[in-house]
Amino acid sequence: MEHGGHQHPHAQTGGEYSGAAATIRAAFFLNLFFTCFEIGGGLYTNSLAILSNAVHDIGDTFGIGLSWYMARVAGRRRTGAYSYGYGRFSLLAALANGALLTFGGVIILAHAVPRILHPEPSNVSGMLLFAAAGVLVNGAAVLRLKKGETMNERVVMWHLIEDVLGWLAVLVAGAVMLVKEIPALDPLLASVITIYVLWNALKNLRRTGILFLQGVPESVNLPALEERIGGLDGIRGLHDLHVWSMDGSYHVVSLHVMTHTPLTAAEIAELKGRIRAITRECGIEHATIEVETTDAECRP
Repeated sequence: MEHGGHQHPHAQTGGEYSGAAATIRAAFFLNLFFTCFEIGGGLYTNSLAILSNAVHDIGDTFGIGLSWYMARVAGRRRTGAYSYGYGRFSLLAALANGALLTFGGVIILAHAVPRILHPEPSNVSGMLLFAAAGVLVNGAAVLRLKKGETMNERVVMWHLIEDVLGWLAVLVAGAVMLVKEIPALDPLLASVITIYVLWNALKNLRRTGILFLQGVPESVNLPALEERIGGLDGIRGLHDLHVWSMDGSYHVVSLHVMTHTPLTAAEIAELKGRIRAITRECGIEHATIEVETTDAECRP
């Protein structure tokens, strides 16, 4: 069995994970700094909204720290124990972070709903000040993560998007309450935004779970891939076609193809080249191909 040319997961993804680790590290320190700022601000303004955001951000800081560590682990070279490298540790962090984000959303809803029924007054000017700072700090972190390709980076980005939206809710509620006293507006907006973020977090958690269990990536159309490869000249069939993803962005395929007649070594190499061209067009970076002639016995 021959591997897909010079494209190997450990060679292909090390730099990507290093970049992901650097991006997540910046987000971690931004979040840690602002969490400390929030705690002080919540106590100063006597705002439960700000304190609840601070408690949520403590969980975010832990989750982003875990993602940073896992991104560093994912960049290690392959070993005898992990022959494909450590890329799937990035997925493990995405799973943990998705679960943490879901748990945090439920906690926020548990605090926001009673506040809708029994609103409490807050220091509105202090809320506006901290909300503006929250939007700027967390927004800067989101922009750094926006171009990330791994599921780990995407889930961390949703952590921070939730924070940005939460602070926007505080900002809007504070601006309205400067004009008219509606203390229930803040927890109401927070509830709506949290439900929206939970919906996206659960979708990402589902996608990550599928990838972690080696399901076919959503971007790969397996029947179409099988049809294209099976339609190549000289191929009479294929089987054992498997596609999975290392981290949500680096996809791998393995397959057996059967030919009508025995092929020379040069013809086998040419056929594999045509198959790899198709898999690359389908967004698959690494291909392992076995060619079986008519007189060869399949060894699955």
